[in-house]
Amino acid sequence: MTPATLVTEESQIVVDGVPVGARASTRLWRYHKPRGLIATHRDPQGRPTLFDALPATMPRVISVGRLDIESEGLLLLTNDGALARHLELPATGWTRRYRVRVFGKPDTEKLARLANGVMIDGVRYGPVKASLDRAEGSNAWVTVAIQEGKNREVRKLMEHVGGKVNRLIRVAFGPFQLGNLDSGKVSEVPRTVIAEQIGPEWAGVSAEKAERDARRRR
Repeated sequence: MTPATLVTEESQIVVDGVPVGARASTRLWRYHKPRGLIATHRDPQGRPTLFDALPATMPRVISVGRLDIESEGLLLLTNDGALARHLELPATGWTRRYRVRVFGKPDTEKLARLANGVMIDGVRYGPVKASLDRAEGSNAWVTVAIQEGKNREVRKLMEHVGGKVNRLIRVAFGPFQLGNLDSGKVSEVPRTVIAEQIGPEWAGVSAEKAERDARRRR
């Protein structure tokens, strides 16, 4: 005898007379994270979290990766933990792109050498594309594109080339762009776009329908 019961997709499960609902469809949102919010559901220090700031109409979601409390810009949110893990994997190969304001003047030769990867404090960072955009007084703006996303990677890279980050904005995560999404706002990604950019298996649509929708948008 065993208390275990095998459950299949055809099984109907009822708890206290109430049927247990089917698994929710995978959903994805773009979120413009403001500075001053942390990307965690609960903070021991009582600091405000981005999940507290989301609209009350949002379902429970998790973030795809993180942005630290002082960073802002694009953060992807999803109700599907498997999708979040999939998008965070280095094997997915998605580039994270940032606009970075630094105090000081970064060494342009060191910036160029980041393309070959660099060792900082015993940590190896993979190839990074970084370019100096313009100088503004004692500050400079740099565009940085990375794929690994190690902890505080952009800040450490900028210190390595001679600048201290005082503003960091993520403007793209893979094919998804921050665009003109206002700070603190969320925008749901259509299922057809999920199918096209990530895969139809994540959107619950056929590959044929995803391709037809993609052709109509071109």
